Amino acid sequence: MKKLEIQKEHELGLGGVAIGTAFDNISDEVAQSILEKAWELGIRYYDTSPWYGLTKSERRFGDFLKNKNKSEFLFSTKVGRLFNKVDDSKVPPTMWKNPLSFDYKHDYSADATKFSIEKSLKRTGLDSIDIVYVHDLSEDQVGDRYDYHMEIAKKGAFKVLSDYRDQGIIKAWGMGVNKIQPILDCMEAADPDICLSATQYSILEHEEAVDRLLPAVNKNGVKLVSGAGYNSGFIAGRNRYNYKEQIPKGMEDKRNRIAAIAKDHGTDIITAAMHFVLASDEFVAIIPGMSKTEQVVGNMEAWKRKIPEDFWKELKEEGLIYEKAQTS
Repeated sequence: MKKLEIQKEHELGLGGVAIGTAFDNISDEVAQSILEKAWELGIRYYDTSPWYGLTKSERRFGDFLKNKNKSEFLFSTKVGRLFNKVDDSKVPPTMWKNPLSFDYKHDYSADATKFSIEKSLKRTGLDSIDIVYVHDLSEDQVGDRYDYHMEIAKKGAFKVLSDYRDQGIIKAWGMGVNKIQPILDCMEAADPDICLSATQYSILEHEEAVDRLLPAVNKNGVKLVSGAGYNSGFIAGRNRYNYKEQIPKGMEDKRNRIAAIAKDHGTDIITAAMHFVLASDEFVAIIPGMSKTEQVVGNMEAWKRKIPEDFWKELKEEGLIYEKAQTS
């Protein structure tokens, strides 16, 4: 079956972490206004997960998208956790500011994958899902049980998703992770189409991805979508880096220097960060999270801008980006 091709209109998408109340307790009304503005401006790729807000983000996307023509947008969600309703007092501590009342467990088995997709369809009210990512199957999320869960996924989730794709139930599948190794392991064991790589490829940090990840996905014909291309808001000035409050040593100075050079070239660091990711042939889309309608407008404006070649040249001359990184 022909693999999914991401169209130009899907290059800038909307990620669902912020809408799941990751950083701020945004209301249903604000979430809908963000989605309305994204639609109005032409954004047509929407990514979420039942993990975000303990199913809240998925429901919010569904409330907005279920009455849209499915042929007009691309939708992805994720599998890997199962959720069960609990009393408010039993909701586990998570990164979400105002999650729904659910507990969860990791499960990458065949039955869990099928069940998770069924539940996502019910929560969203959609009749189909385009892309399914196997979520957080990496050591930063499952710790020393990585090998255990990976073996289950090889026999379970990977086979189910390949079968669903071949039947036309979904269009594509892959990993949705914050690390490089799980994508490499998946490609060795199965035949993914597209992977969501978060935190591994940004204008601030990308050397390992250039050397290890990009050649491997290119060899296997796998495309990438960028999650956390702004390092979860750090590039925009937030006091967090890749979802954590600890800022790596020297990173603030690096960010500020890139921002200053961008200004000298008539652009800004957010625009530069977006176009840095999209300059790579392997990345077909970037899906920044947006918690305000102003961010939607700003991202769309950044996507439409051009970056002068001299800007990239200066960054490489100063050693601020890897000399092997693709910039045009």
